[in-house]
Amino acid sequence: MANDQRLRLPIGIQTFSEIREGGYYYVDKTPHIERLVHQNKYYFLSRPRRFGKSLLLDTLRCLFEGHQALFEGLYLHDTWDWQTTHPVIRISFADGVVKSREELDAHIWHQLKVQREKLALPQPPAEIISGEFSSLIRQTHAHYGQRAVVLIDEYDKPILDNILEPEPARELREGLKNLYSVLKDADPHLHFVLLTGVSKFSKVSLFSGLNNLRDITLLPEYSTICGYTDDDIDTIFAPELPGLDREAIRTWYNGYRWSGPEVTSVYNPFDVLLLLQNREFGPYWFESATPTFLIDMLKKRGIFTPQLDRLQAKAQLLGRFDVDDITTEGLLFQTGYITIKDVQEPMLGYRLYTLGFPNLEVESSLNDLLLPVLGIGHSEAQTHQLGLMDALQQHDLAGLETHLKALYAGLPHDWYRNNPIAQYEGHYASVFYSHFAALGVQVTVEDASHRGKVDMAVDFAGHLYLFEFKVVEQLPEGKALEQIKQKGYADKYRASGKPIHLIGVEFSREKRQIVAFDVETA
Repeated sequence: MANDQRLRLPIGIQTFSEIREGGYYYVDKTPHIERLVHQNKYYFLSRPRRFGKSLLLDTLRCLFEGHQALFEGLYLHDTWDWQTTHPVIRISFADGVVKSREELDAHIWHQLKVQREKLALPQPPAEIISGEFSSLIRQTHAHYGQRAVVLIDEYDKPILDNILEPEPARELREGLKNLYSVLKDADPHLHFVLLTGVSKFSKVSLFSGLNNLRDITLLPEYSTICGYTDDDIDTIFAPELPGLDREAIRTWYNGYRWSGPEVTSVYNPFDVLLLLQNREFGPYWFESATPTFLIDMLKKRGIFTPQLDRLQAKAQLLGRFDVDDITTEGLLFQTGYITIKDVQEPMLGYRLYTLGFPNLEVESSLNDLLLPVLGIGHSEAQTHQLGLMDALQQHDLAGLETHLKALYAGLPHDWYRNNPIAQYEGHYASVFYSHFAALGVQVTVEDASHRGKVDMAVDFAGHLYLFEFKVVEQLPEGKALEQIKQKGYADKYRASGKPIHLIGVEFSREKRQIVAFDVETA
């Protein structure tokens, strides 16, 4: 039930005790935790940054250490065995950036030293990292008479921080492998293990034989273990909602899924909390870290930007990530820029995932960041977007044509020769789509009907715009508009009651310009 009492917003707080004792809102994740601790022993969870992974680990720490009072009123309080506690070893790579194997080893030594002191284990450490970690686990078990719990936060961050430098990244991977490999032989001394991070590196490359590590990333029963659901927003945060457009909150920030459409989608907590604090919409999560390596990689691979909202991949592809083998789909999915929209199980027996943008924040922000890759610099992007907004608000189709022709005319001539994306005929559509998407208007790519798929549909200010693109050699041919009419693309939209504008756009490969902008109102 909704609570009318306003509490404090836990922005940036990852300590469970501070949230529970400090009068902050808290979304109860203990139903998921109960399932975790009773089903298996070794777990791995991948979620994008700022999704609450650190808070989840700290909640587990408090639970295993027996801090019963912190769980008053939560799901697990009345069923947990508070008489049995387990010592917890917690290691985190969330803070700082390491650039070499030496820095990584020093960071690990410091972490192990802190844990040894916290657990009051006075014995002198071993001489090598793997020996010290192994000794720490065994001595913890012996000292407390209960097997140890190991929680590792941001297990992959040292590698990701250096992903554009393959050689240092490989060295760091080997350093982490040296640490994690200890877990396999320490099994008799371990009660529970959970590793969290952004990416999923292969077991072969990083975990060295820890084959019983259960990956819960894509399991439906754990799809909401991190993040807020619609129900959470409407109940836990109900006192904060007056004055905010509830549907706009959903459009801007909801939509993350780690299984098929049947599971509940979630919001990134960081976005929700900052919205409730600032009382205005903004790309809070996106702007909290600039994905430079992501943009560089998309540029090198000549990505067709309209495809970003309709990618397909097998589960193996989504889960394959390594220094020398980074798929575009896996990278975008694991870092949180695309999410699962649908799941099919074809006859061959593997799962096929359809992927796309989770929400308006990510679609508009990522496309805005990609505009310079397409030849539209940041300095002129804002001017172009204001021009586009004005034409759409006025429903000025002649002005829209003039605006778009000016946009293409402004692309630097040298850019066509030097940018690999220019090798694709889809370049013209990429500029068109990303320009609209960056503005934040509702754009649907390849919107399907029983007669086929229109290239792009835009729903804005009570009007619908259906675009079909064709590339011609030099002169206009009129085939784009003809196809929209022949295929009856407008039929599925007529029930909306909105004015529908059919727009056939033809680009000249030779002139690098729009040579036809044919408009008809359906």
